[in-house]
Amino acid sequence: MANRVEEAVEKIAEEILAGTDYELVDVEYVKERDWFLRIYIDKKGGVGLDDCQEVSGLLDEQIEKLGILNDRFILEVSSPGLDRALKKEKDFKREMGKKVDITLYKPINGEKNITGVLTGYAENSITIDDTREFPLKDVALVRLHIDF
Repeated sequence: MANRVEEAVEKIAEEILAGTDYELVDVEYVKERDWFLRIYIDKKGGVGLDDCQEVSGLLDEQIEKLGILNDRFILEVSSPGLDRALKKEKDFKREMGKKVDITLYKPINGEKNITGVLTGYAENSITIDDTREFPLKDVALVRLHIDF
């Protein structure tokens, strides 16, 4: 059910945001203590609280009209953060040439957490540092790397 909700909300959010400066980054519908519908947005120069409030106002009524959310839920609109997860092809292409942290489901050559520069993306794999290729089926998470 969560996937169906995410896909429907993503479609309507992309339509609504198409005429704005905002980019839809991701949609999550998850059950924690309550149901949360999280919408992650970005724009050039970054996203602030006013941006999140504006997008929340644009989306709230339309999401209710979808009629697929039978449970009560909390709508959260936010930035994906500096260490955003890369999930979709457009994410990988946008961040090409940047340093990423890769977490694997199980170690490969004794490594489960790997950092390198994202240099390639294909439908079934990613490449870092032009030399290390990882099948996406083995990758649990890819995030932008942050140097402290």
